[in-house]
Amino acid sequence: MLISYNWLREITGTALTPLELRERLTMVGLAIDAVEEIDGDAVLDVEVPSNRPDCLSHVGIAREVSVIEKRSEISKRQPKIQNQDSKAPNQDSKAPNQDFKVQGQDSEIRDQDSKARNLNTDGKTSDFTSVEISDPDLCPRYAARIVRGVKIAPSPDWLAKRLSEIGQRPINNVADITNYVLHELGQPLHAFDLAKLGERRIIVRRARTGEKLKTLDGVDRTLDPEMLVIADASKPVALAGVMGGLDSEISDSTTDVLIESAYFNPDSVRRTARKLGMDTEASRRFERGADCENVLKAQTRCVELICEIAGGIATEDAIDVYPNPLKPRSVSFRPKKVESLTSLRVELTEMMRILTALGFLQDQQQQTNGALSFVVPSWRVDVGLEEDLIEEVARHTGYDKIASELPPSNIAGEYQPAEMKLRELRRAFRSLGFDEAINLSFIDVTHDERFELLPDKAAGSAKAALVMLSNPIIEEAARMRATLLPGLLESVRHNLNHGNRDVRLFEIGRVFASSRSSAEHRGELPIEHEALGLIATGGAIEEGHAEASRETDFYELKGALEAAIDATKLGPLGFSRANIKHLREGQAAKITLPNGTAIGSIGRLAESIASSYKFRQPVYVAEVNLSTLLDSEQRAIQYTPLPRYPGVVRDVTLLVSREVHFAELLEAIDAEKIANYSRAMLVGTYEGKNIPEDKRSVTLRIEYRSDERTLRDEEVEERHRGLIDSLIKKFRAELH
Repeated sequence: MLISYNWLREITGTALTPLELRERLTMVGLAIDAVEEIDGDAVLDVEVPSNRPDCLSHVGIAREVSVIEKRSEISKRQPKIQNQDSKAPNQDSKAPNQDFKVQGQDSEIRDQDSKARNLNTDGKTSDFTSVEISDPDLCPRYAARIVRGVKIAPSPDWLAKRLSEIGQRPINNVADITNYVLHELGQPLHAFDLAKLGERRIIVRRARTGEKLKTLDGVDRTLDPEMLVIADASKPVALAGVMGGLDSEISDSTTDVLIESAYFNPDSVRRTARKLGMDTEASRRFERGADCENVLKAQTRCVELICEIAGGIATEDAIDVYPNPLKPRSVSFRPKKVESLTSLRVELTEMMRILTALGFLQDQQQQTNGALSFVVPSWRVDVGLEEDLIEEVARHTGYDKIASELPPSNIAGEYQPAEMKLRELRRAFRSLGFDEAINLSFIDVTHDERFELLPDKAAGSAKAALVMLSNPIIEEAARMRATLLPGLLESVRHNLNHGNRDVRLFEIGRVFASSRSSAEHRGELPIEHEALGLIATGGAIEEGHAEASRETDFYELKGALEAAIDATKLGPLGFSRANIKHLREGQAAKITLPNGTAIGSIGRLAESIASSYKFRQPVYVAEVNLSTLLDSEQRAIQYTPLPRYPGVVRDVTLLVSREVHFAELLEAIDAEKIANYSRAMLVGTYEGKNIPEDKRSVTLRIEYRSDERTLRDEEVEERHRGLIDSLIKKFRAELH
C-alpha cells in the first residue's frame, strides 16, 4: 500500500517527518518497507497486515497517526468547492475540499448536505435507474447514484500527480476520481456509462453457466454460478468487487454516469479473483473485508468530486439497497487483563484514549463488575475478542516495552495425556540420528493425488478428506495438509540442494481431514489427529565418524521406527506387504497394531514422485497415525532375571518362494510351540547366481534355552530337526 506523505499531512496535519512516520508506524504493526522521495513528496510503502483492511487507505493510516501523535481530533480543511457556473472543470489546480475528522470513529466527510456544498441536484436516482439484488448473501448492500451531463476529459494536474505518485495511471477525470476516493477512504467504487446499461437497470446476481464478460483489461472471461456479477437487463457488465466490463466503461462520449458503491461478500470476491487469476485494488480490499457502513459516505465524496471536476448535475439521493443492516458489535474489556497478558502497566486514562481514538466507543449501559464494554467500529472487521482490544492497547503503548517474563498463573500445570510418550518418541529418534523437522500445516493442492492418506475412519474417503482454506496466507499453500510427507520431502530437497546427501528426519504434527466434501464443510472445523512422519536417504553416519559406513535402506528406517515405538511401551508393530500409492511396488509395507488395526505405511518412495523432486538416490519414508497408536494399549513393564544357563544357537538356510515373508516364517516358528525355544532372528537373504528367479535363500538363527539346566546337544538337535521339517513342509522349502 503506497501512501503519499503530503496527502496524509493534509488529512492529519502531522508534524512528523516521513522518516519519523516510518519508525512510528512500524512500531505499531504497520511496517514501512521503504520511503521514496518523488517530486516534492515522500511515498511510504506500508506493509498492511491481511487482517487490517481498514488501513488500506490514507484515512485509515491517518487514524493510526492521530493515536501516535496523541491528537484527540485532527481536522484539515481545504478551500470550498467552486460553483460549476463560476469555474469550468479542469481549471482548478488545487485539491478539492476534504473536510475530515479523525477521532476514533469513522473518518467522516462533513457537510454532506448538497446545499452546503453548492452541489447542483435534480431528480431522484429512481427516476433514471433501478437496483435489484438477487443474491443478498453475496452482496448485502448496493448503492447507486447518477451524475448527468458530465464532461469526460483528462484529470486536473493535482489529481493526476497524486495518483501517479502512488502508482496509479491516470485515465480520465471520472475514472481517476473513483480511484482517488478508493485510496482516500478505502472504499472501491465503479463508474458505469448509464447509456450502455440495458434498460438502464442494475441487477446483482450470480453468473449463469457459460456467460462471458470482457473485462476492462480486454480479456474475455468465462463465468460460472459461483461468481457474482453486476448485470443490466440482459448481460453481465462487471465482476462484482473485482473489475468492470469493457462494454460499459466510461468513454469520451459519456455524458451520464452511474456511480456504484457496494459491499460484497469477502469469500465470494476471493474465489472469483483466484479462479480467474485476477488481483485488483478493489479485490484486495473487498476480499479482506470492506466497511459496510462506508458505502454512502464514499459515494457522496465521489459524486461531489465529479460535479466539481467533470461538471454535471447529481441526483438528489442514492438508491441504497440494504435489506439486512449489520448490527453493532460489542466487546467486553477488563483493564486488568492488559497487564496480566502483556506485562504492560498502562493507566486507565491512556487505555481509554487509545481505544477511543481508534474508534471504539464505550457502551455505558453494558458495564458490569469492573468490565467495560466497547462498540466495535464498522471498519474494524478484525476485532471480536477482548484480546483484540488488549492488542490495540499493547501496540500503541509499545511492543518494545513488553518484558521477557511468563505471565503469572493461579493454577497448577499438568502434562497432556500423551505428552510423556511423545517425549520418549523424540528422545528415541534423536538417539538414532534423526533430526526433528517442523513444517507448515499448509501445502500445495498439487499434492492431492500423490499420496495415500493415513487410515482414519472418521475422515471418510480420501477425496472427501481434503480441506481447502478459503483465505490462505500463502497463495501456493491453500490446502490444509492431510499428510506430513510433502513437508518432509521439501526438507530433504532443501538439504540435497545445499550439499547434504545424508538426511534423517522425523516430524510429529497434526494432519487435517473432513468427513464432508469441500463445498459442505464450510463453517465447520476439520477433523485433526496427530501423525508421525519419517524420512531417510543417503548414508547412515555413526557417532564420531565423518563418513557413512553403509547406505540407508528399508530395514534402517523400519528398525528406527520399531525402536522408537518400543521406547514408548506401545506396539509391537506388524508389517505386511501392500500396494501403497506413493511407494515403490515390492518395497512397501502396511503398518498394523497387534490387534490388526492399520495405522500407516513404510517403504521406498515411488520413482514417479522421486523424479519430480529430482532425487537421484533412494528415499525411504514412513507415516503413522499417531493418535491411533497413542490410544492403543500400553504394554506392561516386566522384569526377568538374567539367564543362568547358556543358550544353544542353530542356523538354518532355507530356499523358499519369493512370496514368503520373514514375518510368516516367524509366525510359523512361534506356532510350533517347541520346548525351550527362545527366539529366532534373520541372518540374511540371498538372491542371484545359482538361485532360481522365483526363489530366495533365507538364513535364520534359532536360539534354544532352558531356565532350569543346560540343554544337551542331542535334545536340541531333535527339536531343531522337527522345526525344520515343519517349515519345509509348510512353505515347500528346501534346505540350502
